[in-house]
Amino acid sequence: MAPLSVTAAEGFVATGLACGVKPSGAPDLAVICTWAPVPAAAVFTTSTTAAPVIEMGRNALADGRLQAVVVVSGCANAATGAAGAAAAERVVERAADLFGIDEAHVLLSSTGPIGKQLPVPKIYEGLERAMPALGSTPEDGAAAAGGILTTDTVTKETVVTGDGYVLGGMAKGSGMVRPDMATMLAYLTTDAVVHPEVLRSSLREAVDLTFNSLNIDGCESTNDTVVLLASGASEIEPDVDEFAGHLTEACRKLALQMMRDAEGASKVVTLRIVGASDDAAARDIGRAVADSVRVRTSFYKEDPNWGRLVAAAGVSGHDVSPYHISVRYGMTTVAWHGIPMAHSVEGVRNQMAGDFTIEMRVGLGLGNATILTNDMTPEYAVLDGGMRV
Repeated sequence: MAPLSVTAAEGFVATGLACGVKPSGAPDLAVICTWAPVPAAAVFTTSTTAAPVIEMGRNALADGRLQAVVVVSGCANAATGAAGAAAAERVVERAADLFGIDEAHVLLSSTGPIGKQLPVPKIYEGLERAMPALGSTPEDGAAAAGGILTTDTVTKETVVTGDGYVLGGMAKGSGMVRPDMATMLAYLTTDAVVHPEVLRSSLREAVDLTFNSLNIDGCESTNDTVVLLASGASEIEPDVDEFAGHLTEACRKLALQMMRDAEGASKVVTLRIVGASDDAAARDIGRAVADSVRVRTSFYKEDPNWGRLVAAAGVSGHDVSPYHISVRYGMTTVAWHGIPMAHSVEGVRNQMAGDFTIEMRVGLGLGNATILTNDMTPEYAVLDGGMRV
């Protein structure tokens, strides 16, 4: 089996190291490179207060190709004005110069506290050390995965093997994560031959089904980015649907790792919405339920208070009727068409003691969606505002 790393796909080198952005001295810089501009695609945060790197990233993807990705952690460089934008541009220019590539094919990401200016000299020094350290071993990929973390307690890496090609990936995110790409970062590489337009459509679909179905704390952020690069080194051009399926699998694995590392959470809750008017509506309903603090504190208290689910679904923007809603915790149905069903409360609480699944049927059509969320514990309030960087 291929190593769990962005270097698992042939044609990519990577590294990660500490350059002093984080006061803790932890790794705070990661680089992924390939030998030439290759087909690439990305999905960015929808926030209107996005950091300057987001618009820069969109510009870098204008021709559908990238050669290098640089990630700075410990500083979001958001809400930093013209000085922040200029600093980000200087980092891209320096990286391009050191790596001998066109700056138009360098994508910069930044993540960490908002309002903090990039310490450009420190990043310059880190980039100088990163250049000779780039490698293709699993250890090099793991170093890169460590260099992108902020409040995470563990690295997130994955690999999916296709028919003659590989997909590798890494991600960060444990707080400020909510559907619609709003803090998380993910970087995926493949050695398959995939054209830019296929990369774009496949990534958009994969993100909608996975990262956009995450809700750790209902808070959107300013820097979120998912990037996919295809080196073509395997010389295998897979079936479009097959590739999209493998990409979605890789993203789903990373999303689940993010959820398991969620700030102030003790369990993962899988929320399945069944019978919405369409899949988009099902996702909206699921998001509304997962956004509810009262719902998620009930998860923590192991309280099967299905009325809170119904109340949250009612403000989703869709015509959800209480007369059509049925709710099941695990294998136990607690409500059917809006009517309470006899059940063992203690039995349901036992199911809620660890990771569990809730199914809500809303009786509007054939739309379905799965949302990954978590409980909200008192520890969340302790962690909120305390960056582990």
